[in-house]
Amino acid sequence: MSRLKFWLIPAMLLAGCGGGTPLLTQPQLTPSLLSDEHTAMMSSGLPLSLDGARPYSAGASLWSGTRNSLLGDRRAMQRGDILTVAISINDRAEFSNTSAQARSSSQEMSVGALLGLPERAAEVLYGGATLNPGVQTESSSNFNGNGSVSRNERLTLRVAATVIATLPNGALEITGSQEIRVNNEIRELTVTGFVRPADINRQNEVSYDRIASARISYGGRGPISVAQSPRYGHQIVDRLSPF
Repeated sequence: MSRLKFWLIPAMLLAGCGGGTPLLTQPQLTPSLLSDEHTAMMSSGLPLSLDGARPYSAGASLWSGTRNSLLGDRRAMQRGDILTVAISINDRAEFSNTSAQARSSSQEMSVGALLGLPERAAEVLYGGATLNPGVQTESSSNFNGNGSVSRNERLTLRVAATVIATLPNGALEITGSQEIRVNNEIRELTVTGFVRPADINRQNEVSYDRIASARISYGGRGPISVAQSPRYGHQIVDRLSPF
């Protein structure tokens, strides 16, 4: 009994522990330096115009039709360029399934006469047992199942993403992140995927449903997120308990 108390005390202390956020400390924002976006923008120089002049240089014509002219195409098209990803998710799904199965079977086999064996067997079998019927079986089974799923999700966000690579087929690999701290809680939004340049509109925007292999994450970290998570001890008990 003393050994049981020895192990229960640390277990109770561990169950009462909260998350890993220190007291009186605000969660820190992730540094943007040396990120994938920062590296892509640092390694990509400003493109030259058709006449070989740097953009915004003195004497450059506003009507030349180059990318940085008044009528130029400013959509993202190479490593280091920035575009806007518009996320507008409004999904709703409902599923309901019902299944039923029933089966019943009966079999009987009798040996009334077989070279006088039933009569002789009746003389030696215990308790008046006979070979008639010889074999008799009955079986039945029933199965009923019900299942339902209901889901409603809505998310509307916009985030700036950076082109970090241009694939051999011309597609653009993009990644973007956004962090907002309100009081002591940080809201995080990340998006990655592959975009066709033709799907980027004239406002240099692309919708999330036109991003191949889109990976969108929206969450947070801070004291509120910690309070909504089970305690460490509770998680350990859930993993180790067989019941």
